[in-house]
Amino acid sequence: MPDLQSTDAATWRDYKELTKPNVVLLMILTSAIGMFMAVPGMVPLDVLILGNLGIALCAGAAAAVNHLVDQRVDQQMTRTHNRPVATGRVGNLQAAAFALIIGGLGMTILLVFINPLTAWLTLASLVGYAFVYTMFLKRATPQNIVIGGLAGAAPPLLGWTAVTGHIHGHALLLVLIIFAWTPPHFWALAIHRREEYAAVGIPMLPVTHGVAFTKLQILLYTIIMFLITLMPYATRMSGPLYLLGAVVLGGGFLYWAIELMRGKNPKAPMETFKYSIIYLMALFVIMLLDHYIFPVSTL
Repeated sequence: MPDLQSTDAATWRDYKELTKPNVVLLMILTSAIGMFMAVPGMVPLDVLILGNLGIALCAGAAAAVNHLVDQRVDQQMTRTHNRPVATGRVGNLQAAAFALIIGGLGMTILLVFINPLTAWLTLASLVGYAFVYTMFLKRATPQNIVIGGLAGAAPPLLGWTAVTGHIHGHALLLVLIIFAWTPPHFWALAIHRREEYAAVGIPMLPVTHGVAFTKLQILLYTIIMFLITLMPYATRMSGPLYLLGAVVLGGGFLYWAIELMRGKNPKAPMETFKYSIIYLMALFVIMLLDHYIFPVSTL
């Protein structure tokens, strides 16, 4: 068992890893696009920089709490066993202090330079992921990722409110897209890591209900997600370029969901997981391009 209080080997890279930078970057991409979608022109530079910085710091704090709470589980899983807290490179107190400092800094930036609505919504998202999901839902129900996914779906709403100071239906639609995307995205990974989740007692859907049932749920959620992604066009939030992108990208996601169902490709779970990341990034980038090439809505 590693010494969880040993911090001699800690480097800045360990603290960077605590923030789950790849996850945060995807969140900030959707947050920034939420900002641009909220206005017909350019987002004020101070809001673009400080708003995303504050959101990123709070997201990083939530990720650090996740490392801290899940350290015992992380030690037993191949994907996570080398994380800084799991190995003891960063001690418990150091991880907690780091989360508190960057989370507090992020909240201060949002409260002082952006607006209170964005700050409190960001705090709610932080609490939802770091505490409600990580401490309770993850270990309580196989629907953990469905319920807890709402916290991870919040960034485009946060970006929108950072610019406008109010909640708009179109912002909630962006949240809904990510909310519907999260289960098929994560369950594909959970199928690949099913034995590890079972070994550590985490009730992910493939563990509690089997792989076949999970594959069916992935297909059904992918269909729901595909239909939801057509709504920005139907509500005149987005135009023809977005519609084309949503159909093509959604078709790719459906292909991998069906490939999973067929069960003939052992690499399908991870290929589906990888595609889902590319899918979300591409969908939001195409939405942004469409917003300026084919402006169709008065916000």
